Amino acid sequence: MKISGFTIVRNAIKYDYPIVEAIMSILPICDEVIVAVGKSEDDTLQLIISIHSPKIKIIETVWDDRLRIGGKVLADETNKAFAAISKDSDWAFYIQGDEVIHEKYLPVIKEAMLKYKDQKNVGGLLFNYTHFYGSYDFIGDSRRWYRREIRVIRNDKNISSYKDAQGFRKNNTKLNVKLIDAFVYHYGWVKPPEAQQAKQQTFNKLWHDDEWMKRNVPDVEVFDYSQTDSVAKFAGTHPAVMQERINKMNWKFSFDPTQKKLSLKIKTLMFIEKTFGWKIGEYKNYKIV
Repeated sequence: MKISGFTIVRNAIKYDYPIVEAIMSILPICDEVIVAVGKSEDDTLQLIISIHSPKIKIIETVWDDRLRIGGKVLADETNKAFAAISKDSDWAFYIQGDEVIHEKYLPVIKEAMLKYKDQKNVGGLLFNYTHFYGSYDFIGDSRRWYRREIRVIRNDKNISSYKDAQGFRKNNTKLNVKLIDAFVYHYGWVKPPEAQQAKQQTFNKLWHDDEWMKRNVPDVEVFDYSQTDSVAKFAGTHPAVMQERINKMNWKFSFDPTQKKLSLKIKTLMFIEKTFGWKIGEYKNYKIV
């Protein structure tokens, strides 16, 4: 069985993306990792080169920022990376620049790949998510966070990145997937407040026009993490590849997890989800088989 990893990145240093940690987290079970490095305003290319792994294959790209509505440029770049993986790979493991896999899940993921390799009706593997917010000590636990997404797909070129690259489809049809007992740790909302605000002011332009930006993204220097609706303390361990980054954390975020800014309706829906595992109204870009 051959496994290819793939990812995209641009301006990783400027916006403090843990892209090195993301790549390193999947590298042990991949035979190669394709990294599509977009033309950047910083030394992102040298950062990827500095990983010094023979498994890493870099392709240099230029993002088409005209593909602004709906984050389509992210899917476009993801498809470039996917197209570059080896033809003889069985599976393609997608990781975004702010996502990291805990090493404890690697055996589970590889076992699932082996189990379903010859079951052609299975187009991908579905992962659970843990979303960190504000610092490495808190996670978002309200309904605003998506709980699952496809991160391993079959090496089938009829499959492509969908919309803003959150998931995948085959010939614009939802993929048949198997849900596995593995989590993606999402660190996109854990950055110094200055870097988080800079990201908001730039990244939202991939989805929205200038008028929307003026109405919805404050022109301030630091991001206000207190505006969240609900968080919980994180009780687990972080991936080993994240420890150095965590040790260098130079900002503080404190929040009382008992303070929930939730309506009665949302509280009821969250109770149903936690009690019965049913997330009413959940968006699902996949079919679990």
